Amino acid sequence: METFLQQVINGLSLGAIYALIALGYTMVYGVLRLINFAHGDVYMLGAFVGFYFANALKLDANPSLLWAIVVTMGSMAVCAGIGVLIERFAYRPVRHHSRLTSLITAIGVSLLLEYGGQVVFGATPRFFPQMIRSETYSAGGVQITNQNLLIIVVAVVVMLGLEFIVHRTRIGKAMRATSYNLSVAKLMGINTDFVIAFTFALGSALAAAGGVMVALAIPRIDPLMGLMTGLKAFVAAVLGGIGNIPGAMIGGLVIGLMETWLSATAYSTYRDAVAFAVLILILIVRPSGLLGSSVTEKV
Repeated sequence: METFLQQVINGLSLGAIYALIALGYTMVYGVLRLINFAHGDVYMLGAFVGFYFANALKLDANPSLLWAIVVTMGSMAVCAGIGVLIERFAYRPVRHHSRLTSLITAIGVSLLLEYGGQVVFGATPRFFPQMIRSETYSAGGVQITNQNLLIIVVAVVVMLGLEFIVHRTRIGKAMRATSYNLSVAKLMGINTDFVIAFTFALGSALAAAGGVMVALAIPRIDPLMGLMTGLKAFVAAVLGGIGNIPGAMIGGLVIGLMETWLSATAYSTYRDAVAFAVLILILIVRPSGLLGSSVTEKV
């Protein structure tokens, strides 16, 4: 039986995975008011790009933290480009249509990436190379692997980095202006097309980082790996208050802790259901999320 503290550590590790992906969801929604359901599949693409990069560098035979960072950065760059292409050819043409049109387009892009991935990569699961040597740290009867510790650290650093970009940089100011009113931002001379493309690139890069980080800890990847994880990350974003960066982080950690706690009980078979139960509850009790604010919208 796991100790309570061990469950907390495991929950934080799992929650950090959801948080990394939820941050990408919340970035896109915060600027464009669009739920990018293809985001979980970009996370899958990030894992596969990292897989091919790592194999090309033969990191399984020669693990190296430095080269692991290079692989992660390369995967982020490729997926940032994919994110820009998705925005340009899928979402931009329907941007001024109804939100239902954008939602259906997002679902279509998600299905295209999932089943296109099966055609390109094959349906058989692949095993990710061990880019860094696995180590387990113990303290006070609590254990954590270096991979899980790395996931937690990366998630925290990414959240702080996003907060800095959004609130302390010029592009961040343009993102906030575009989020507040797209039409007025255009009139003020802001290149809104560039801002939106940058947002998709940044969100997709975060998804790729999450894909590589998770593949380090759970080295089994397949073209459908982003489906359930992406949905849970979406729930985490809604729970924290979609559009709110710290909220996405908190939502991911809460979902991770709840799943880990349930896994240690007699109801472990329901662990995948807990996220959706939370989604229903939060929509009934507090639709704006834990850190979100209610906004009256004219229709």
